[in-house]
Amino acid sequence: MRDTTLKYEISKATDLAREGKRLDGRKLDEMREFTIETDFAKNAEGSTMVTLGKTKVIAGLKMDIGTPYPDNQDEGAISVGAETLPLAHPDYESGRPSSDEVELARVVDRGIRESKAIDFKSLCIEEGKAVWVGYLDFYALNGDGNLFDAGSIATLVTFANAKMPKLDKDNKIIRGEYDGNIKLARYPLLTTFVKVGGKIFLDPTFLEEKAAEARYSVSTSDDGFMTAMQKGVGGSFTLDEVNYMIDKAFKVTDEIRKKLKLK
Repeated sequence: MRDTTLKYEISKATDLAREGKRLDGRKLDEMREFTIETDFAKNAEGSTMVTLGKTKVIAGLKMDIGTPYPDNQDEGAISVGAETLPLAHPDYESGRPSSDEVELARVVDRGIRESKAIDFKSLCIEEGKAVWVGYLDFYALNGDGNLFDAGSIATLVTFANAKMPKLDKDNKIIRGEYDGNIKLARYPLLTTFVKVGGKIFLDPTFLEEKAAEARYSVSTSDDGFMTAMQKGVGGSFTLDEVNYMIDKAFKVTDEIRKKLKLK
C-alpha cells in the first residue's frame, strides 16, 4: 500500500514540477524555514540541532588525542560521520552504514575540509606524537529531504561554537575543563538542488528527492570561494543550469549565515 501511495505522490510531484509548481507551495528557488539550537549536549565539545522544514538533524563533536598521519606530522584531523536513524523515516534501516549515509557524510565532510576552514596545524599538540582529532557525528531524527544542507549547517555551527578541552602538563585531557575555541578561517555551507520534471528545485523534500532526475550540491564560503561540489543520481545538468545553481548557492548561503549563531 505504501509503495503504491509513494509512486502516486512521486508522479504528482513530477507533474507539478513540469508546471513550475511544488507540492508544498514553495517557489522553485525557495528554501524552507529553519531553526537551530546549540549546546544542548553537555558532554560534547559542541552540539547543534537543526530543523529544516520537517527535516531534523542533531550533530555532536568530541575532541580526542590521536597520532598524526605519517605524511602530516604536524597536523590534526577531523572525521565526519552521518547516520539516518530508523526512527526518522520508514526507508532508513539500522545496521552497517548504507551507501547513502557514506555519501552524505563525505559530502558534508568535504565542504568543511576542502574549504581550509580549519587550520589543521593549529590542532597539533606535539609534532610527530600527538594531535587533536575532532570526531563529529550527525544523525537524522526526522527525514523529509535535504539531509545534506541540514547536516552542513549543523556541522558548521558545531565546529564554530566548539570548546577546546584543556590539557594537563602531560598532555592529558582534563575532562570538563576547556581552553578556548576552534578557530575557523571561513564559513562554508552546502546548497543542494534537484532536477524534477526538467525544473531545478532548491532544498528538496523527500518526495522531490525520490522524483529527482539529478541532484547537485555545492559548498560555498562567506569569502567568495566555491569549495566543493557533488553530483548525485543518474541524470544530468546543462552548463547553464550548473552556473545558475552556483550563483544561487552564494546568495542562499549568505542569507543562511546571517541567521546562524557563529562565534
